Amino acid sequence: MEKPVILTGLRANNDLHIGNYFGALLPIIDMAKNKAADYQVNLMMADLHSFSLPIDHSKLQEQIRNNLHVYVAAGLPLDHDDIRIFRESYVPAHSELEHILDNFTGVGEMMRMTQYKDKSATFGNVRVSMGLLNYPPLMAADILLYDTEYVPVGDDQSQHLEYTRDIAQRMNANFSSELFTVPLPVKKQHEFFGKDQGLRIKDLVDPTKKMSKSDDSGRGVLFLTDTPEVARKKIMGATTDSMGKVVFDPIKQPGVSNLLQILALLTEQSLDTVIGAYEGQTQYGPLKQAVADAVAEFLHVFQARLANVDEAQLQAKLQSSEVAMNTKANQTLLRVQRAIGLR
Repeated sequence: MEKPVILTGLRANNDLHIGNYFGALLPIIDMAKNKAADYQVNLMMADLHSFSLPIDHSKLQEQIRNNLHVYVAAGLPLDHDDIRIFRESYVPAHSELEHILDNFTGVGEMMRMTQYKDKSATFGNVRVSMGLLNYPPLMAADILLYDTEYVPVGDDQSQHLEYTRDIAQRMNANFSSELFTVPLPVKKQHEFFGKDQGLRIKDLVDPTKKMSKSDDSGRGVLFLTDTPEVARKKIMGATTDSMGKVVFDPIKQPGVSNLLQILALLTEQSLDTVIGAYEGQTQYGPLKQAVADAVAEFLHVFQARLANVDEAQLQAKLQSSEVAMNTKANQTLLRVQRAIGLR
């Protein structure tokens, strides 16, 4: 009997930052290590999703390679048969199933998606592509090709998961009840994975918004590829406030609170312990210095692991995984093609 399937992934473009590392990457890898004995864990590099908004395509391959290396440096085991790592575009069935799902999806249904409305408004000065509109059907194809039941989703992807469930049920009702495995609803996903994926790291320049790898300036972002010296400067220049007292208050003192959270993450201490050590101090310099030291040490250790990733082992794992993923995806695609009359 086949094991139940977990699928998750990260977009391939842009350098990853410490918010991605602690908020998404480590939870993904910990989940893979802890659940691989009882589940098939599929980790996808979502390269087809990477240009739903404009990017520099000349850098995409380098970014894919770098981010794959980051997975391994962060602790992803490459020697476990039930953990697979693959590139979305290396499985052509993703694109074909997306096209099929497009034809059973309403345009208005997609235009009402919160992420589409938010991103098309944010990037209104550039061409809004069909790729952005069709992001949910591609995500649905990613999930449905592998009979996936479990997908760790944050709040920004919850609506897309519910669409995936809707389109799977719609197709099952129209053609065959065995066409697609319907993933569990968002509430059940949160019960399975845990909703809290760790502390939310904020931008160093504007601590009212989350740290984002799409930030063009990069001044408020601690990238995993930053040198320790560059990261130190970013921390020492981080926005605080004029209150002149260290208090953990994410609303009134978001900059100071962000630094306390970063220090807790990097030193593996509880937030309460870190707050207790600094709360009430009337200068921000010592806190900034402690965070700068912790960030520099983390990057020094992590980048050493990154430099020692075994490229041959990674490529062998990718190739074996992508053969397995193509086999499974093509079986599902053929089942769908037959159901709708294409085969």
